[in-house]
Amino acid sequence: MSQIQGNKPLIHLRRVKQTKCNRAGIIREAHTTVSESPRFIGPITNVTVPVGREAILECTVDNLSTFRIAWLRVDTQTILTIYIHVITKNHRINVSHAEHKTWFLHIKDVRESDRGWYMCQINTDPMKSQIGYLDVVVPPDILDYSTSTDMVVREGSNVSLRCAATGSPEPSIAWRREGGEPIPLGNGQEAPSIEGSVFNITRVNRLHMGPYLCIASNGVPPSVSKRIMLIVHFPPMIWIQNQLVGALVGQEITLECHSEAYPKSINYWTKDGGNIISHGAKYEPVLVDNAYKVHMKLMIKSVSNNDYGSYKCVSKNSLGETDGTIKLYHIPSPSTQPEETTTIQVFSTVHNYEKVAENITIQGKKKKQKIEKSNSIMLDSKTTKGRDVDIRGEVQKFVEWRGWSGDRDAR
Repeated sequence: MSQIQGNKPLIHLRRVKQTKCNRAGIIREAHTTVSESPRFIGPITNVTVPVGREAILECTVDNLSTFRIAWLRVDTQTILTIYIHVITKNHRINVSHAEHKTWFLHIKDVRESDRGWYMCQINTDPMKSQIGYLDVVVPPDILDYSTSTDMVVREGSNVSLRCAATGSPEPSIAWRREGGEPIPLGNGQEAPSIEGSVFNITRVNRLHMGPYLCIASNGVPPSVSKRIMLIVHFPPMIWIQNQLVGALVGQEITLECHSEAYPKSINYWTKDGGNIISHGAKYEPVLVDNAYKVHMKLMIKSVSNNDYGSYKCVSKNSLGETDGTIKLYHIPSPSTQPEETTTIQVFSTVHNYEKVAENITIQGKKKKQKIEKSNSIMLDSKTTKGRDVDIRGEVQKFVEWRGWSGDRDAR
């Protein structure tokens, strides 16, 4: 049995005295003597191993001779091994040595309960010993019963996501979005991750919706995570980029609306009287769905006069209904008639009363009077209709443009 006083267990492994008789019959005592007593070459190195692995503590002794090595568990006062023999009934404990110099204590399939101080002892008188620490680390494990599950909340409410984990050392908790997107924090700020076992969201909105990962890590692989889906419910909303769309007769046109709603909405188009527009030769409704967003398109093939009017894109779910209106109006076809051109002869007397014949061209396309370098004067055709044209004034403008003066010949 061992006796432990403070931190110094004492094992009675003292060497047995030998007795001999001399020729005179007198008994004398004798001790086996050695040239040098055993000594430890170095301290026991502390060992850290993950749970489930094998731990090996090493004790190196010089000049052991016929002395014996013992391994003990300090905190439980248990003798584990003496010399090459295993004393404990723990089948996971074993002992080995290298040339009676280095002694190894093996602990297989390490458990958390194996964590603690271990002693290597030499049965000298007085006893010599040294201790080493075995640390057992445990990878993180997320506790399901105290961790949030998938949540469904209304937009604008406050949300708390919780995550609990065990492990040694104590794990740290981080929150991230499954797709790696930044997490909106409010006031236009974002963060790639949130630290802490509790993730609070004030006034949750649709931008927060999606899967989140609770990640627990403590430096002992592997890290673990749990997926938590946050679902945000809100009534439909619609916005339209172009509420007024023009089209020619015979043109193909597409009307577009954007809708957001969750739970997912029912989306459709109506015209004027409220009749739902279905897919056919004339109309082709298209829905492009992305999570809670829907891009609504209505393709109108070969627009006719009956197609002009008001169209509504409608979105509804269990929380509400909304719609948006687009007005389709007629664009007149461009005129293909040739422009009307009229040429008149105008005669004017310049200084020496010579007759100068010049062309004044009247074009309906021009909107203002313009003198061309072709020696012609341009007039708006509307100007010649309904009122007289001051031909003398137009000719005078032409003369001045040509650089003629009243005190020299025209040519």
